Amino acid sequence: MQVTAFSTPKRPDWRWRIVNYAGETIEESRDVFPTIAAAVARGTEHMSRLNVDRSAPARAWRSTSHLRSR
Repeated sequence: MQVTAFSTPKRPDWRWRIVNYAGETIEESRDVFPTIAAAVARGTEHMSRLNVDRSAPARAWRSTSHLRSR
């Protein structure tokens, strides 16, 4: 998983976001930070407390191999 920092034109302060390697958002901060570095540092701290690996996305499909044996 990775921590990124982002801001938007409407909300120019920085927030952190934890994403897995599939690009899915795992968690996002509600707190705001004055710099990118502060946001990433706090997000990294939070990610280490999660202690979970969700790097693979959940499968949206089911195998049909059981249907092929008929």
